[in-house]
Amino acid sequence: MMNTLLDVENLWVKFPSRHGIFDAVRGVSFTLGRERLGIVGESGSGKSMTGRAILRLIRKPGIVEADHIKLDGIDLQTKSEKEMRAVRGQRISMVMQDPKFSLNPVMTIGDQIIEAYRLHNAVSKGDAYRKSIEMLEAVSISSPERVMRAYPHEMSGGMGQRIMIAMMLIPNPEILIADEPTSALDVSVQRQVLDIMDKLVKERGMGLIFISHDLNLVADFCDRVLIMYAGRVVEVCDADKLHDAQHPYTRGLLNSLPRLDAPSKRLEVLQRDPEWSEAPSVSGRI
Repeated sequence: MMNTLLDVENLWVKFPSRHGIFDAVRGVSFTLGRERLGIVGESGSGKSMTGRAILRLIRKPGIVEADHIKLDGIDLQTKSEKEMRAVRGQRISMVMQDPKFSLNPVMTIGDQIIEAYRLHNAVSKGDAYRKSIEMLEAVSISSPERVMRAYPHEMSGGMGQRIMIAMMLIPNPEILIADEPTSALDVSVQRQVLDIMDKLVKERGMGLIFISHDLNLVADFCDRVLIMYAGRVVEVCDADKLHDAQHPYTRGLLNSLPRLDAPSKRLEVLQRDPEWSEAPSVSGRI
């Protein structure tokens, strides 16, 4: 495989509760190269927590433990908070699910993109403005000068998501974590956003972690897939072989989805087995 950008070994995310410690992520291990890695599962399976833990965005009283979380061979757990601020955005960027909650409502879009670029690059405001225009054009925004002057509430959901992708990619990171970036978009806009991300990842040689609950979308878009259940990885497979997955949880998820090529009068209901949550996490390392 391509050279490894990220190596996560035995990751746990825990939260104290009145009933003891709750394990949100349990023993997850995987590597990421210059590829599109999908992480799928139901709500609460630990997908987003895994992405946030990599960037050390789990705040107290949350607890993150791992044997290592290595970026280009350097364990991120050994870095100070100041050093992590240099990693976030510049080396690893994260696109959140809803741009309405990620963009500052009282700053113009241009000011926010320029700020994101100048935070990691010693350039003039004029150079940052030109780079911002170039980045908005790269995500297929046809009137970048007008968008630079606009505020987030003036943008549609699809435009907002493209702006977030531009803002996260403008520092030219090595890794992009996309946390359900298309779930709030209609199908036509969803495909446009995916095409933009695919093009940028291929052109820049980045690694992409694509977090989603849409198995069909991930099968079509990604290279490899980790399937998570109750904080554990229960199966790992090539994305183009996802519909041939063997684990009963993955089969249950696939069978609960409607299919145009195999219409059914009644969709199956997923029957969960308690043993699934107790089995050791499957490694996604290569």
